[in-house]
Amino acid sequence: MVLVCFNFILKQTWHKKWSVAAHALAAALFTGFMWPFAIEQSRSQIDEWLSNPALMLDTSVIITVEVILQMAFCLLCVHLTGSGKLSRSTIWLYRVLRWFPGVLILPVLFSLLVFMVFSFPGVPFKALSWGCAAAVLVSVPLGVWAIERLFPEKELRLELFFLTNILTAIVAIIATVNGRTAVAAVGGTDLAAMAGVLAMVAAGFIIGWKLRLNLPFRSLMKKIKNK
Repeated sequence: MVLVCFNFILKQTWHKKWSVAAHALAAALFTGFMWPFAIEQSRSQIDEWLSNPALMLDTSVIITVEVILQMAFCLLCVHLTGSGKLSRSTIWLYRVLRWFPGVLILPVLFSLLVFMVFSFPGVPFKALSWGCAAAVLVSVPLGVWAIERLFPEKELRLELFFLTNILTAIVAIIATVNGRTAVAAVGGTDLAAMAGVLAMVAAGFIIGWKLRLNLPFRSLMKKIKNK
């Protein structure tokens, strides 16, 4: 959850001030208006959701898809920086991915609101909800300002964003699997499945070699920065 919040704020550093304010306002309004649903939750229901293997595996799929989209944004940034003439579809795809803030921040904000409801019994729910909304409204632009001061180079922020998304994928998959495996163990080896995996790996290797995409991300960023 901390990584999701950090990635959301870090992504805002590629936006102008009015865009950051718009995203912060949207997140704050979501937090403020979700209090009727937050007060209906219970600890036993949340524990039941967290112990549901099927729901956790579905959650890991959503996290993986979002991480792939954010990493695609990083690769497109590198492509835009190091390439000359670009197609219109590439530019539009970059714009779409740049404006995509992520959907994981919404359940994180909702879980934060539920935690606040449990932590402050006796406080009016509506006041508590809009207090959290005000905190979100202030925290997003303040976090953007702090990150831009700590990492003023856009190339460094891009590399950091790429690495934190990888870390998010690893940690989230481990957390959502919850000590369980997706399939039952078998006694033998599925040769057809192994052949399919090896064929996919070989195809990816050939495509990557043909497109000359075999440079490490750090070396590519250094090469672009030197240019």
